[in-house]
Amino acid sequence: MSRGVPLHKRLLVRLLITSVLIAVCSVAATAWLAVQTTTRALREEQGQVLADDMDILQRLSGYAATHADWREVEGTVRALSAKTGRRIALTTVDRTVLVDSAADGTSLPPRAAATVDPLHTDTYTDPGAQNSGIDPRAVGPFRLSAGERAELRASARKQQKCLAQVGVRSTLVQTSTGRPLLLDDEGETVSGNDSQHCVGDTFYVQTPTEKKAADALTQAARTCVDQERVKLDSPLFVRFNPWERTLRPRAVYEMYGDRQDTASGRAAQGCVDRAFRAQLDPYIAPAAELFLGTGDTVAPRFVMSPANKAKVVGAAGLVLALTVAVTAVVATRLVRPLRALTRAAQQPPELYLRVPVTTRDETGLLAEAFNDLADRRERLETQRKALISDIAHELRTPLTNIRGWLEVTRDGMVDPDPELLDSLHEEALLLQRVIDDLQDLASADAGTLRLHPESVRADELLAQVAAAHRVGAATAGVLLLTKAEDVLWLEADPVRMRQALGNLVSNAIRHTPAGGTVTLTARREPAPGEDGRIVFDVADTGSGIAPEDLPHVFDRFWRAEKSRSRRTGGSGLGLAIVRQLMAAHGGTAGATSEPGAGSVFTLSLPAGHAAVPR
Repeated sequence: MSRGVPLHKRLLVRLLITSVLIAVCSVAATAWLAVQTTTRALREEQGQVLADDMDILQRLSGYAATHADWREVEGTVRALSAKTGRRIALTTVDRTVLVDSAADGTSLPPRAAATVDPLHTDTYTDPGAQNSGIDPRAVGPFRLSAGERAELRASARKQQKCLAQVGVRSTLVQTSTGRPLLLDDEGETVSGNDSQHCVGDTFYVQTPTEKKAADALTQAARTCVDQERVKLDSPLFVRFNPWERTLRPRAVYEMYGDRQDTASGRAAQGCVDRAFRAQLDPYIAPAAELFLGTGDTVAPRFVMSPANKAKVVGAAGLVLALTVAVTAVVATRLVRPLRALTRAAQQPPELYLRVPVTTRDETGLLAEAFNDLADRRERLETQRKALISDIAHELRTPLTNIRGWLEVTRDGMVDPDPELLDSLHEEALLLQRVIDDLQDLASADAGTLRLHPESVRADELLAQVAAAHRVGAATAGVLLLTKAEDVLWLEADPVRMRQALGNLVSNAIRHTPAGGTVTLTARREPAPGEDGRIVFDVADTGSGIAPEDLPHVFDRFWRAEKSRSRRTGGSGLGLAIVRQLMAAHGGTAGATSEPGAGSVFTLSLPAGHAAVPR
């Protein structure tokens, strides 16, 4: 199919190479622009990224809230450093380094970014903010044992199932102490008041661990109250609400409430808070200073990490792959009709293959043109075969007659009387007319048909043709009439025009029954930009021509009567010669017909001027 075409000249290869070059240039330009933009952004913006800083602070505060020291924090620090690309260092208050993600020993930034102290800073309740208070993740001795957590979780699931049966939807969550809670669709805690039918035995009961820690906190708070000589109406004790999501110890010293709006109440709550921090302190890592940055004051230089390199390479590869894939699909669609055309053109000529038209672009138009060419070739081949057959038939009949009579005369079976000689002479003339007609058609096809144009009057031309055929028309019982408008002139070869009109008249007489009429008419028709046209009409009242046969009446050797009998028609070349003669004169030949009403053959030629007397 593409054999003989060099690889570098194939359309598909050239499209692929062009697409790859475009993709490579696009990727290279994009990568260069990204590097330049990133480097400029890093040089212009040397501050810390707040979101990453707060995430680091929150993670380290969570670690401190759940660990008694910093001994195992190195893994967390290095994981955060790898995730954010930042240098992370933790030191004591006196700048003793606890852990540093930088392994090159560079100096720390001049100031700490934040202080990690869960006992005084809450970074968990409002993400991205540093609020004053105890981090909710710091629970110390209030953390439930595994057995208590399992028992409460089972009770909570039972409670959840009971609530679902009465139409209350809930979600099971776990607090920092390990106590399970049930939340509704709005995130509020589902308490026992939501359904009196679903209050469990242990779900809202204080566990031994919580009671022990609460009692110790109460005792410490009372010691503080006594030391500060806070006057209360009743003994102080600490209460925890089991339905709250965070651990909030409250000072309670009256029968109906805590009365924290008084000075004594505020002092009592202050003692509870200090006692609670003192109680949590052994369970929480000491406060530490957090340092973030690169360790120097030089503007950062963009260095692509292996992960980013992999992303760039992957993106570039993806772009190349997509480019090649899209180009291959498009090129295949473009090349497919061309390959189909090539295959069809390489097939034997007698197959006359067609190519399916799948697109409406240039290749689709080319496929349509190829199909039209194949159709014309097939029609021409069919006409050629029919022409050869018709020529053989037209020549065989007179030659067979001549040969037959000559053989019987030679054998003495028939005397060569004048009647036989006249018959042989008629067959020879018929043969000569066929050969002359073929010669005229061959000359017209080759463009060598000689014309001798001169100024001719249309009425005189009609009169001459009518006179030549009047005897034949009378013999057939057909009335031959002529009509002409005024004096019409045309530039034409009078001999060839008489031949063309004579063919039409003889054809009309042959197909008009006795008693019919054949009318020859000459008239002028206006034509834009010309002197008008002279139109000759040869109308008969014969049987007419079938609509399906009308487009073929000027074809060579075509006859409506397929037996090609001499009694019903001539050789089938007369109308073909008429069309060729009109084309040689710059005119046209046409025909209209109505079956049963007759036919009209029309010749149209450019109008001429009157002859100049010599």
